[in-house]
Amino acid sequence: MPLRHPWRADPYTRALRTGRGPLFLRGPGSRRLPLDVERWCARADEADWTVLRRCTGAVLDIGCGPGRLVAALAGLGRPAMGVDTAPAAVGRTRERGGAALCRSVFDPLPDEGCWGSALLIDGNIGVGGDPAALLARVRELLAPGGLLLAEAAPADVEERFQARLDDGRRPHPGRPAPSFPWARLGRSALRARAEEEGWTVEEEWSAGGRVFLGLRAAVRVPAADAPPPGRERTRPGGGT
Repeated sequence: MPLRHPWRADPYTRALRTGRGPLFLRGPGSRRLPLDVERWCARADEADWTVLRRCTGAVLDIGCGPGRLVAALAGLGRPAMGVDTAPAAVGRTRERGGAALCRSVFDPLPDEGCWGSALLIDGNIGVGGDPAALLARVRELLAPGGLLLAEAAPADVEERFQARLDDGRRPHPGRPAPSFPWARLGRSALRARAEEEGWTVEEEWSAGGRVFLGLRAAVRVPAADAPPPGRERTRPGGGT
């Protein structure tokens, strides 16, 4: 059975406790993608600030990790909250002065439909392994016309796969590292999937070797000809 909260696994907890790697996302076969634990545990860098300066309203950081972005916003007196499934990540965020909940983005969250901005940084467009479902969920969380700031993979990729966390240690006997669904989207794929889900791509930029997109949630306008409650609209040709 897949682990519901794979980022609570020991390799991730150990990395956050020490503030350094190695930590890898192991994909199919022997491929290992390095995870930048040192940057996550440091203060927000200049590339991060190109994202944070674009935030509007209250900010929800999805997959906040050890909380550098939430802490940076809190230091400015900006309303912000992180969500992460890893207790170690939530604890680090709170230690840095940020607000955070130990919860999945797909769980009920405070102020749904009212957040001004949402962040999917550090590869978090991959959360859940289904970018379309994640983008739809973020639209539910944002206020009408809200802003999603998302980071794309530096390579031109679009892939979904079962991943494992790996820090180079041999797994405990009888307890192999759990797998979980993950995804990676480069800039072209992220742009295409966002537009398919009804987002408007307002901006694309690069900083510090990283690629970001600013996505605007479409304002939902009720159809003027919506049928009264209890009645169905007649389809062309007389069907219902």
